Amino acid sequence: MKKILLFGAFVALLFTQCGEKSNPFSIQQGAIGDLTKEIQMKQIDSLFANDSIVKLNPIKDALGTQGEVEIYEKGGAKLLLLSPDNESDPNSIITNIQVFDSRYKTDKGLNKASTFKDIKANYTISDIETTINSVVIFLEGSDVFITIDKKQLPENLRYDPSVTVEASQIPDEATFKYFMVGWEKE
Repeated sequence: MKKILLFGAFVALLFTQCGEKSNPFSIQQGAIGDLTKEIQMKQIDSLFANDSIVKLNPIKDALGTQGEVEIYEKGGAKLLLLSPDNESDPNSIITNIQVFDSRYKTDKGLNKASTFKDIKANYTISDIETTINSVVIFLEGSDVFITIDKKQLPENLRYDPSVTVEASQIPDEATFKYFMVGWEKE
């Protein structure tokens, strides 16, 4: 009897899994929708077959997609900017993704339209790096990193690129200049 119940539960789980569609706007560790960190640039055309792909630096006589590309919905909304490890190699994997559409979100709801308050409430910050015009915030256990324009920081932090910015110095209402996903080449 136990075997029949176990088999029935397994079959029910199998049918449940088969019926689920992946969320095309979900950002997870190593994936954004169906795009994973193992995908090569030459596979982009088939992966985004229902969307428009704009090659930013078209390479003459290129076989397949090479270099940076922007992905647009058929309706015209800009979704993503994909940057490969090697611009001239169609076998190159994607290492950086800039997210433009706020429908792309993490399991904790972080997206392009979020604020720094959302980061503090849901994530541990592993590092904050200061550049000339912005601060880059890296999240522990996540592929996502955020750039905030220094114009949103207190004035005493805006003009010195060597200043160390602490999370407590960033206003809760600070919005994101860039919402990025980065994958290291393995």
